[in-house]
Amino acid sequence: MKSFAVAAGLTLAALLMSSTALAATATKGDFGALKDGTKIEAVELKNSKGVSAKVIAYGATLQSLIVPDKAGKADDIVIGYDTIDGYVDTPQYLGVTVGRYANRIALGKFTLDGKEYTLATNNNGNHLHGGLKGWDKVVWKVEEVKSGPTASVTLSYVSPDGEEGYPGTVKVFVTYALSDANDLTISYKATTDKPTVVNLTNHSLFNLGGVSSGRSALDATLQLEADSYLPTTATAIPTGEIASVKGTPFDFTTPALISSKVRDARHPQILVGLGIDHNYLVRGGLTKTPKLAVTLTDATSGRGLKILTTEPGVQMYTGNFLDGKIPGKGGQVTRMGDAVAFETQHYPDSPNRPEFPTTRLNPGQTYTQTTVHHLFVTQ
Repeated sequence: MKSFAVAAGLTLAALLMSSTALAATATKGDFGALKDGTKIEAVELKNSKGVSAKVIAYGATLQSLIVPDKAGKADDIVIGYDTIDGYVDTPQYLGVTVGRYANRIALGKFTLDGKEYTLATNNNGNHLHGGLKGWDKVVWKVEEVKSGPTASVTLSYVSPDGEEGYPGTVKVFVTYALSDANDLTISYKATTDKPTVVNLTNHSLFNLGGVSSGRSALDATLQLEADSYLPTTATAIPTGEIASVKGTPFDFTTPALISSKVRDARHPQILVGLGIDHNYLVRGGLTKTPKLAVTLTDATSGRGLKILTTEPGVQMYTGNFLDGKIPGKGGQVTRMGDAVAFETQHYPDSPNRPEFPTTRLNPGQTYTQTTVHHLFVTQ
C-alpha cells in the first residue's frame, strides 16, 4: 500500500508538473495566401488565463490579441483585418514589425562614415517605417514554434544589401512569447555585414475597450514614465529640442484620461500632429532589461496594459490619421481615436542627430530590443 501511495503521489505530481509545463500552447495554422499563391502561416499563442495572440508571417504581424474583461468576456484589443487582403491592399502598419528603421528619417537621407545614403521618401518628403516596401510588407519565415510554460513563435527575415537604399545585409529575428502571467513579450535580434542603421518596433494599435465595443480608445487612463518629449516640424521630424511635458497636454506623468488632453488645439504641437504623434523620452533611457514605460487602463472593461521596454523612447500615436474609410475586423470602420499606439524604439531621425542615442549597427555587433506587454484586469 505504501509503495502504491508513493507511486500514485509521484504520478499526480508528474501530471501536475506536466500540466504546468504546458500551461501555454502554440498552434500553427494559416492566414490565407497572397495573390501570387504564397501561403501565409499563422501561429496562435494561448495561455490558461484566456489570453491569446495570433501572429502572421506577413509583416511578422500581431494580428489579434484577445483578452477577457472584468466580467470574463473576451475581446480583441488590437485593430487590424480579418483576412490577408486587408494587410496587403490597405496597409496602415496595423500590428506589424517595422524595419529596417521605425519612424522617420528626414528627407530620406543620412550619412554613415562619410557616405550619403538615399532612401525612399514615402511620407511628406521624408522616409517612414522602412520605405515603400519595409519589413511590414514582406513574408517572414517561421523558424520555431514552442509550447510550454511560455508559448512562443520566432520569425526571421534577411534584408539584402541595398534594400530600400540601406547598406548591409541584415539578418533579423523577432520572437513573440506569451506566458501564463499574461506577459506578451516581443524580442528582436539583428546582425549586419556592413555598418548600417537599425531601429525596430511593433506597431500595434490598442483599444482596451475591445475592437467590437465601438468605444473610443481615448477613454482610457494613461500614465507615461517620461518627463520630456521631442517637438516636431510640420512634417513630424524632431526639431532637436527636448521639451518638458510639464504644463502641456503631453504630460501623463500622473494618470489622466487621454481624451482630456489629446485634442487640446491650444498647443501648437497638438495642431502639428492632429493629436499626439510624438516620441517620449522614457526615464532611464536605453537599458539592458525592460523598465516600465506605459500604464494604460480602461475603467469600463477593467482591462489594463503595462508596457516595459529596453528602448529609450516610445512614440505615442493617437490614431490621428484613421479616417473611417477602411473596414477592419468584423467590418469595423476605424475612426480618429479608435486606437492608440505606443511604439517602443529609438528616437526618430537619429541617423541625422548625433546627440540622440545611436541606431548604428556594425558587423560583429548584435542589435537587441525587448518589450513586454503585461495584461491585467481590475474590478
